[in-house]
Amino acid sequence: MVNLAQLSKQLESPQLKDRLLALVALRDVAPAEAFPLLKKALADESLQIRSMAVFGLGVKPTPECLPLLVNLLQSDPDYGIRADAAGALGYLQDERAVEPLIHALYEDTEWLVRFSAAVSLGNLGDKRAYDALMQALDAPEPVVQQAVIAALGEIGAVAAVDRLLTFVQSEDWLVRQRLAEALGNLPGPKTRAALQYLAKDNHPQVRAAAAHSLSRLGDENHS
Repeated sequence: MVNLAQLSKQLESPQLKDRLLALVALRDVAPAEAFPLLKKALADESLQIRSMAVFGLGVKPTPECLPLLVNLLQSDPDYGIRADAAGALGYLQDERAVEPLIHALYEDTEWLVRFSAAVSLGNLGDKRAYDALMQALDAPEPVVQQAVIAALGEIGAVAAVDRLLTFVQSEDWLVRQRLAEALGNLPGPKTRAALQYLAKDNHPQVRAAAAHSLSRLGDENHS
């Protein structure tokens, strides 16, 4: 049995290692019992501890987690913590997280936060994210574009296909790979031709992703 009082005391240890081990021990604790200790760890001076606590709030959800994570996403001064909060909101599978994530995708100045918000919007699969994701396709950072392309695939944004096809010849092979994967979720007359083009890409992972998406679309057509 995990001793919660002992773990709470351990979270006050001056030794970082002790505090880390206390958080690791919470893996075996029910969400409702873990929450007070995770909340306590959010005030730690160590970013590593805070980051682990934020992650814990995502994977051990209680009713209190959503407002706490939204508050961190909107107001924490450290962009790493805001990015962690955006990521954790995707784990919650709660549609109330969609609006705060959309705001972060529009408004946060740090690419890492916008990247995490896009990934989580994809995880949530909510079509309300469509307009924000379409705008974020113009992000200057390829890594954000990759996350946005993947998310548009995950929300089933068939209307985005024409815009997505402008990335077929992206210089970044990871962008092309994400595109090949996303198109597998977006059946349409132009999709197959684009995937056949990507199946001849000069990068093996792009070719493999395109072949996989073509086979998926083929299976759907025959089902």
